[in-house]
Amino acid sequence: MSIATVRSRALAGISAPPVIVEVHLGNGLPNFHLVGLPEAEVREARERVRAALQNAGFDFPARRVTVNLAPADLPKESGRFDLPIALGVLAATGQIPAPPLDAYEFAGELALTGELRPVRGALAMVLSARADGRAFVLPQACAAEAALVPGVAVHPAASLLAVCGHLTGRAPLPVLAAAPLPVPCAPPDLADVRGQPHAKRALTIAAAGGHSLLLIGPPGAGKSMLAERLRGLLPPLDPDHALQSAAIASLAGRLCTEHWGERPYRAPHHTASGVAIVGGGNPPRPGEVSLAHHGVLFLDELPEWDRRVLEVLREPLESGLINISRAARQSTFPARFQLVAAMNPCPCGWHGHESGRCHCSPDVVQRYRGRISGPLLDRIDMTVVVPAVDAHALTRGDPRAAPESTAIRIRVETLRARQVARQGVVNAELGGADVAMCAITPRARRMLGDAMSRMGLTARAFHRVLKVARTIADLGDSEGIEATHMAEAIGFRRAEIAGAAVLSAGGARARHRAADGTAGP
Repeated sequence: MSIATVRSRALAGISAPPVIVEVHLGNGLPNFHLVGLPEAEVREARERVRAALQNAGFDFPARRVTVNLAPADLPKESGRFDLPIALGVLAATGQIPAPPLDAYEFAGELALTGELRPVRGALAMVLSARADGRAFVLPQACAAEAALVPGVAVHPAASLLAVCGHLTGRAPLPVLAAAPLPVPCAPPDLADVRGQPHAKRALTIAAAGGHSLLLIGPPGAGKSMLAERLRGLLPPLDPDHALQSAAIASLAGRLCTEHWGERPYRAPHHTASGVAIVGGGNPPRPGEVSLAHHGVLFLDELPEWDRRVLEVLREPLESGLINISRAARQSTFPARFQLVAAMNPCPCGWHGHESGRCHCSPDVVQRYRGRISGPLLDRIDMTVVVPAVDAHALTRGDPRAAPESTAIRIRVETLRARQVARQGVVNAELGGADVAMCAITPRARRMLGDAMSRMGLTARAFHRVLKVARTIADLGDSEGIEATHMAEAIGFRRAEIAGAAVLSAGGARARHRAADGTAGP
């Protein structure tokens, strides 16, 4: 037989489209041609395959070998096609039987000795192949993550010889049984945060409705502690979401099976680039917003970030997707995350503090807060002032206080289930038409209209206030949005960051008036 076909998978975003590896032996001078839009790593497979076959004891044909990776318009990258190319050459030359190949898909990089090395995205490939009903043969080092996908037989192999022994029936490869899933580690508990009842209340609302959150306060007030504890208030991932989250981590080469099923928590440093945040490269790989899919993305020291980097968050915050377009290819990654950001009120961090330590001029404070654009602030649902904690709050109470996160998480899980049953999504993901259908009392509607006029709210901010109010009503077990729910939601909204970050007594009075619906911030 002078032609053979082997099935494999490429990577395109989070999906893994099928690839047919066609090997043809023709007449002519001995040569090895590789076609089908291969990247440099794939073109180098010619030398790896030749050496691996010879060192494994097989004959490499002294003929014209043509390998086509179909479809021809799909870019192929990495060394994942080494194993299927080698098997195609062996089947085309009659050194292994060809019929068994159709029951499997193969991926793996070959060492020159014929050993198999791991490849990136194994879980994503097997997840995409689940509907086709074929078994998958993978290197031992990455087969464990692929075995997490239910309903697919995964065969781990250490070498090319082991794969050939399986196909010939001499030494069948075992089907890898998925290891028992680890018990997720308990995240930090909200009871560790002393004081800050207003911030804890905001964190509960954010968890219940999936809302984004901005924390503003002086150094040491507990902003980072609060952000770290949001993950512990969220319900556990369901199996489909856990697989999707793990597939993204596998694409980035960062999958750790010990953290299977845990909500992602990503906290990149403020020096990160735009590509690191949204993804990119050649081939495109997921960035922090995708690695935080179904989890929390925490951005500390928000004004210290490059403004151009922050602006790339605007599209995924709205759509839950990130589209990466390059000259050669386009990739789409999911990015449905909860944004939690934190910042100081001024460069020194002590603006409005009762100690009077701040000497920043109003112009300096305004420039500092102006580093964050209005369009980005418009996409943040809730703004919370986190004041400094006094010594009395730190020293009172038992340091071994009862956990708070567990009870809140159970409540949040119930509320999210109710929201999904009512409207198909959590409140933060409601569309404009769905938000307009929210049951709201006439007084609450008038209060929101007045706040929109006084605070200069945009249509987007109007809808986001309504979504937060819907979540507050859910927490109060109310079918409709009452005036008290709307007042609290308006209190979390700030038209400008300068109006939200005042920690003085005057700023506090303004916040209380906004919460009562009697005045703007």
